[in-house]
Amino acid sequence: MPKVVIVTGSPNAGSRLNGISGYVEKSLQSRGWHVDVLPVVSLPAEDLILTRWDSPAITKANLLVEEADAVIIASPVYKASYSGVLKTYLDLLPQKGLEGKIVLPLFIGGTISHLLAIDYALKPVLSALYARHISQGVYAVDSQVQRTEQSQFVLDEDLTKRLDAAIGQFAEATLLFTGQAEPLLS
Repeated sequence: MPKVVIVTGSPNAGSRLNGISGYVEKSLQSRGWHVDVLPVVSLPAEDLILTRWDSPAITKANLLVEEADAVIIASPVYKASYSGVLKTYLDLLPQKGLEGKIVLPLFIGGTISHLLAIDYALKPVLSALYARHISQGVYAVDSQVQRTEQSQFVLDEDLTKRLDAAIGQFAEATLLFTGQAEPLLS
């Protein structure tokens, strides 16, 4: 089955973004896929800021991406773009670090006004890293993800429908491009 890595770019461990990425992770695991989660904030800040290409932590993170069939890039939106911590990590991926990968962007922001951040901020970087196919991303607003008293997340119905559709397209593209799709019966 396909291997996927979810690269999360939130600097906040309690971010609503975790509700979205957790939902996607569970959905892919229910399909039998192997899913690794790479919270960029867990990487040593000094390695990220000082661009330590040969750092053991960065090397290990890059190996996760290299070995994955597909990559999910998840980030909160700050100042009409993805997070700075995510940018520092993407800068440490090899020039062709996403070559041959299917990529699904997932963003969350305070308002709908940053809806195009995926298209105008992230997609050019993904293309520069040689992503093979960038799936239709999902942009959510904070109000669509509620945090419970037990620190769990509840996603609203519209968001789960859009995520389910995006996951389906992402899964189909991944299976197709990796040669793991089952042949259609005639």
